[in-house]
Amino acid sequence: MAKKKQPAEAKIQTPTPAKPRKKREIFAEGHKRKFLVVVDETPECENALAFAASRAQRTGGHLALLYVIEPGMEFQHWLGIEEVAREEGHNKARAVFRLFGRKLKAIGFEHLVPEEIVREGIKADEILALTEEDQDIGVLVLGASKDPAGPGQLVTTLTGAAGHMGTFPVPITVVPGHLSIEEILALA
Repeated sequence: MAKKKQPAEAKIQTPTPAKPRKKREIFAEGHKRKFLVVVDETPECENALAFAASRAQRTGGHLALLYVIEPGMEFQHWLGIEEVAREEGHNKARAVFRLFGRKLKAIGFEHLVPEEIVREGIKADEILALTEEDQDIGVLVLGASKDPAGPGQLVTTLTGAAGHMGTFPVPITVVPGHLSIEEILALA
């Protein structure tokens, strides 16, 4: 007598568990919480800078500024041109840091000396990598654009539906673009 073939059990796929994160020790001896601000030429960076500087000063933390040199795909086959573009990116980063240093002084944070970090790569990837590597980073502070079309590319990338919001290693603070520096300082 032939046996009936039993239907194969459907394999139930379980989601891959998130990799365990190392506990941050930003309040342990020898550590201070860093407020990370991604700086570039967009006007909303100034709002993020003011908020992060105020929070760092009021809570006894540090301020870290990150500038990301994004790769130019058109130069990857020309090593000499790529090196020139990389050097220009580093020069631009230094200029942006000087500008934001002057802005810090102008809004009353002359004694706050930020850590300046330059990385090369895709901005969102580099922010995520840095927050994973530097266990003293406690908050990422982003400035939202005033543009009615949306908060800006970086805010959308990191906090949007396809972003990292649910798995990002630190809290993300988004400072509204319509607030004045005075309003931001009163809130921070």
